[in-house]
Amino acid sequence: MRSLALSVLLAGPTLAQAPPGLTESERKSGADAHPQILQQFGGAMSGPVADYVRSVGQKIAVQSGGGARATDYTVSLLNSNVNNAFAIPGGYVYITRQLLALMNDEAELAFVMGHEVGHVAARHGQKRQNRAALSNVLAGIAGALTGSDLIGRGAGVVAGLTTLGYSREQEREADSLGVRYLASAGYDPNAGTDSLAALGAQTALEARLKGQGGAEPSKWLSTHPPSGERVARMDKEARAVAARSAGRTLNRDAFLNAIDGMIYDDDPAEGVVVGNGFRHGGLALALDAPQGFAIANSPQAVTGSGPGNRKFDMRAADARTADLNAIAGARWQQLGVAAQPMRATRINGVEALEGSIQARSQSGAVEAMMTVYRWSPQLALTLVSIAPQGQIASLAPVAASVRKLSPQEIAGIRSRRVAVVRVGPKDTLQGLADRMAYGDDKLARFLTLNQLAANATLKIGDRVKLVTLR
Repeated sequence: MRSLALSVLLAGPTLAQAPPGLTESERKSGADAHPQILQQFGGAMSGPVADYVRSVGQKIAVQSGGGARATDYTVSLLNSNVNNAFAIPGGYVYITRQLLALMNDEAELAFVMGHEVGHVAARHGQKRQNRAALSNVLAGIAGALTGSDLIGRGAGVVAGLTTLGYSREQEREADSLGVRYLASAGYDPNAGTDSLAALGAQTALEARLKGQGGAEPSKWLSTHPPSGERVARMDKEARAVAARSAGRTLNRDAFLNAIDGMIYDDDPAEGVVVGNGFRHGGLALALDAPQGFAIANSPQAVTGSGPGNRKFDMRAADARTADLNAIAGARWQQLGVAAQPMRATRINGVEALEGSIQARSQSGAVEAMMTVYRWSPQLALTLVSIAPQGQIASLAPVAASVRKLSPQEIAGIRSRRVAVVRVGPKDTLQGLADRMAYGDDKLARFLTLNQLAANATLKIGDRVKLVTLR
């Protein structure tokens, strides 16, 4: 969750020269959406790793034909902890740092870039806009963030929904174009298969960690073909392209050098999830959830979901121009209900208001509780909790847990980082996995991050990725 003081200041849209064949309307729609995307996805990263991603993306972009130039494409590395990559009209291509870390060499990154460039070159965005405006594609879906109508009405853009409008056929075409771009740029065309397999394995792992049975969803969102089907088809296409291509470059060392030390999972500048708690050093904020809750952090909000369809959502509000009652009223309005009476209180020494309401949702009768905290003269925090009717008391500990961190606690907040290490003579899969900065499923996380089988043989001197605390 980004505080008001830490918000990224976004410049007005600039019109990058669009790839040949794209209209002025497409250029403008992309330029208009670009600042919104940066805001919703944590901002654009800068520095060597962002420069590296840009260079790979633009190297691939020139393979798209039609006189395309590297500068026709704006390639951004997003400071986001979700696995995603997408493109919008006007030549704007994006990849998150979380997905970047899942790749294992430059060729895999090049395929992801090629897939997205393929969407632009094939004008899929323009065709998509014939069905729905880009603003609607970016607008999110009620309840997607929290699974609740009541809370979902106030949700912002949901990260994974940016490509929702592409058809299965468009995704297949982008895959095929990505393989062709790989080969023409001198990369190993099999990297496309590897990158899709990596994303499928990560999807399955995350589903299992979230208690969803470990089965990969049959579709990537609602439009992408199943990953198994995609991998099989891509493998066939890669073999055909490889037979007539001299390209075999992977550039694994250059890739690993670029991502070594990159932030993984949460950015401490926007707070970190620690077990069942959330800690934000910049805001000196601590929040704890009951056991069994999964906490997710985004630039817009900190959310939690637990057993029995219980959920909460905390986000920041500007406190300089309104009192707490006005802020509460505005938040209720965002949720689609009339302002409710609020009771003044203090929570862990912080001035606050509390109020509640009963409502109907898709899953039946629910109760919602709102707590508004005067966190500083400039900042208020709103916490909305929701549970089936009669169970809202079980979420009261969340509101009661919100407190100010001590300087010592702030100093102790650490971030997860990608660490590239060489395999030593005594290293084993389990031994390396034990160095992963997680309390559970260390081996599965290590194997998935490195695209290794459970029976893989390590070679002394090989380079592998870990996630460590710094």
